[in-house]
Amino acid sequence: MTDSSTADPKSARAHARAMAGTRVEAMPTVPAGSGADLPEEVPADAMLWEETLAAGGYAAKELGRGARLRLIDLYGDSCVSMLIFNAERPVERLNVADTIKVQWNAYLQSGRLLLSDMGRVLMSISVDDAQTHDTFCGPSNERTNSNNYGNGANWGPHPNARDRLLLGAAKFGLGRKDVHPCVNWFKGVQVAPDGTTILQVGPFAPGRSILLRAEMNVIVVLANCPHVLDTRPQFSVTPARVSAWRGPITPENDPVRTASPESLRAYLNVEEYYRR
Repeated sequence: MTDSSTADPKSARAHARAMAGTRVEAMPTVPAGSGADLPEEVPADAMLWEETLAAGGYAAKELGRGARLRLIDLYGDSCVSMLIFNAERPVERLNVADTIKVQWNAYLQSGRLLLSDMGRVLMSISVDDAQTHDTFCGPSNERTNSNNYGNGANWGPHPNARDRLLLGAAKFGLGRKDVHPCVNWFKGVQVAPDGTTILQVGPFAPGRSILLRAEMNVIVVLANCPHVLDTRPQFSVTPARVSAWRGPITPENDPVRTASPESLRAYLNVEEYYRR
């Protein structure tokens, strides 16, 4: 291996160009359709997003109505925190409390909806083979990570989910006030009869996944950091894979849409919004 230097502009340029084509596991694939292991039956030109989030990584993307978003817990110890915004009017965003209340259930799984604070469905869950998710606890923060690991600063060795979500939101002109309560995928929290919160921390079998469908034009922000209730002494989180592709808008006879009167109303609210 030859020595390289970045001590002057010409050497820095030569070094940068020599790195062209280098790949590591945790990085975006550009263009998304050039990945080596795309979702089955999805043509390359339909791909919108292909990326692996490292431990402590974050990402953000705008997805059009009908897009599919797949998250994979590659090694069984991911914890992917998610924010969702209406891409056209980001003042409308995921409301976890309404998501629970309107559907009479706090445990997300296939067929459930992710609702906005304006009564519309932002995304729906098409397939879920993990079934360990959290709608109660929100993201970790600098203080909790500092308590657990000694340093929870955003640019330290143990970044926290809240500050990582802030970095993703900032790419769309959003700020700290916009980092609302999130959903945590792949780490389950259950509430015992006495009110105790019980974390299903794993690690679990590798390769568990969840498939979401965008019911509106959305901004999705993700952070892959240990769960706020994770008491393990090490910064324990493993990479997660993110894939998104174009898909059709939900038809009127879709079983998710018609699953309950509350679901149908949320879809009707979406259609009313786009009737302009």
